Amino acid sequence: MDYEAYFTTALGRLRDERRYRVFADLERLAGRFPRAIWHSSQGPRDVIVWCSNDYLGMGQHPKVIGAMVETAARMGTGAGGTRNIAGTNHPLVDLERELADLHGKEAALVFTSGYVSNETGISTIVKLMPDCVILSDAWNHNSMIEGVRQSRAEKQIFRHNDMTHLEELLRAVDPRRPKLIAFETLYSMDGDVAPINQICDLAERYEAMTYADEVHAVGMYGPRGGGMAAHQGAMQRVDVLEGTLAKAFGCLGGYIAASAALCDAVRSYAPGFIFTTALPPAICAAATAAIRHLKSSNFERERHQERAARAKAVLNAAGLPVMPSDTHIVPVFVGNPEKCKEASDLLLAEHGVYIQPINYPTVPKGTERLRITPTPYHDDALIDALAEALVDVWERLGLPLKDRALAAE
Repeated sequence: MDYEAYFTTALGRLRDERRYRVFADLERLAGRFPRAIWHSSQGPRDVIVWCSNDYLGMGQHPKVIGAMVETAARMGTGAGGTRNIAGTNHPLVDLERELADLHGKEAALVFTSGYVSNETGISTIVKLMPDCVILSDAWNHNSMIEGVRQSRAEKQIFRHNDMTHLEELLRAVDPRRPKLIAFETLYSMDGDVAPINQICDLAERYEAMTYADEVHAVGMYGPRGGGMAAHQGAMQRVDVLEGTLAKAFGCLGGYIAASAALCDAVRSYAPGFIFTTALPPAICAAATAAIRHLKSSNFERERHQERAARAKAVLNAAGLPVMPSDTHIVPVFVGNPEKCKEASDLLLAEHGVYIQPINYPTVPKGTERLRITPTPYHDDALIDALAEALVDVWERLGLPLKDRALAAE
């Protein structure tokens, strides 16, 4: 039997569907972000990274690097095993306290990634509430979808950010059944935000729990970086807040913040927590340093928003099809998977601009795009050079540009 044929056939399907992904071999340069070295087939080249989720550049902040290096030198590199076997390293205890304080919750529980915290958190919470119904936003991330699927609970999908539809579904559920509303606070492909207070109003009216994914908002919104729920004044109203340490905080890991009883129950029942090695002390210390810094410093958040606004203005003025967004996400519409990949390749090879193409299944077919994420470190010259590179690529590929006179109005 030719077992390899299964895998080559599967890969062939991806290529036929224009969904085969190619990773760029990049070497980030601390102190020079967003500059990096691209190890291409023709040798190393300097490039500018325009699609990193290290939104604030905290992965290179001296406090964060210093905390990681000092802790690794003092405590070693690994955690030594699961928390059940090796114990909990003290920097992890500090980190969970810092996260609980950030979100104004009684407790927090750290996982190895944001994906795992959603997948394991949702499935475990729901399994502990027999006969629970999950009401999930149609645009929720795959990690949330997998958490819902693994719970094996009944699910109802409400149209994206559609409160009328959500209420219709809630009204149809037996009032005696437990209910969990799962949504993201900021959706990373379009940059739109959830009406969090309206969701909480419905949750209170129909006695439902709320679970909010703050992955693309934590650190960047709210007076201390508590996320979009804090920004909208709804943080205390959401029952479970989930976030990541790998984006605005520049490290690795995911977490939930909630009541002490809920976090303890997930800690005690979740296979994705119990049976996996804990985050190493050095990573925990680095993440804690990033969180503490962003709690007291608004410079990064303010500069980040200003840079995103300027990037949108410059790209729009150049006639590029920038999709509407009220947040730091700057999506540029392509609408064709092959053209999207070609545009990404040309930008990298000929302009030293790295932006990964976003194709199906990350976004619906026909909505393919380049997802640009300016950071506090993308200066005016880099933004202007990006616009020139994009216009050149758009013209070479025959992609439509807006009328520049109209775009400037």
